[in-house]
Amino acid sequence: MDLTLALPSGILDFMKSFFCSLLAGLALITLQAQAREPNALESSTQILVVTTSDWNAVEGTLQRYERANPRKKWQAVGEPVTVVVGKNGLGWGSGALLTDGPEIRAASDPIKKEGDGKAPAGVFALGTVFGYAPQPLAGLKMPYQNLTTSIECVDDTSSKFYNRLVDHTTVAADWNSSEHMLRPDELYRWGIFVDHNANPPTPGGGSCIFLHIWRGPGKGTVGCTAMPQEQIESLLSWLDPARKPLLVQLPAPQYERLKKRWKLPALRSQAK
Repeated sequence: MDLTLALPSGILDFMKSFFCSLLAGLALITLQAQAREPNALESSTQILVVTTSDWNAVEGTLQRYERANPRKKWQAVGEPVTVVVGKNGLGWGSGALLTDGPEIRAASDPIKKEGDGKAPAGVFALGTVFGYAPQPLAGLKMPYQNLTTSIECVDDTSSKFYNRLVDHTTVAADWNSSEHMLRPDELYRWGIFVDHNANPPTPGGGSCIFLHIWRGPGKGTVGCTAMPQEQIESLLSWLDPARKPLLVQLPAPQYERLKKRWKLPALRSQAK
């Protein structure tokens, strides 16, 4: 039996009106959620801002900012630091904010991919600090991973451990390509994992992105952001997981365009 035919027309009209209003309300909630896109930035009170002159630049500037609470204005901390990014510049990555909309990403903008020599652009959470020393840096508040000969970062796109730090003595290796983290040089004496293309990672989207010690000015990385040892030691000791620290990394023109949308601080040279 068709139950709608058994209902009085007044009740039927009310039900239709109710469900139309419900659908409209759900659509409004969805639009409001999309409009409130930068949730990660809204709750953070510590950010690292890295800017380069354009998508292809290798050198850039890192400036720390902090605020007492999410309702306060960002304040610069310390002096700007010269850094290097990928040897092929920057490309949009996958991080704490969605960046694939046309209001953020131009069709001609580069996209970060595995092995492209670009560092990721966007907003990213910061994860585990790592280093050669058995004990962490004095005053370190972030979680710490002592690198040993068995610690690897998996960059094999077919592995279930893709884009993860793993101890190959504790898991069954299913990868053919990885980076051995205990290097013969000093580049990873101190560093921190950048949560790019994580939770879950997309195969081929890029892996094993860190902040670490550089080889020197103008010497780009394979996709990380690097700086002098004394600068990264200071930075790592400053970071506090309770303050939800983030890395904001963009070419300066894109930063200026997104500054209001994401409520970012004015770049130090432009601050009044």
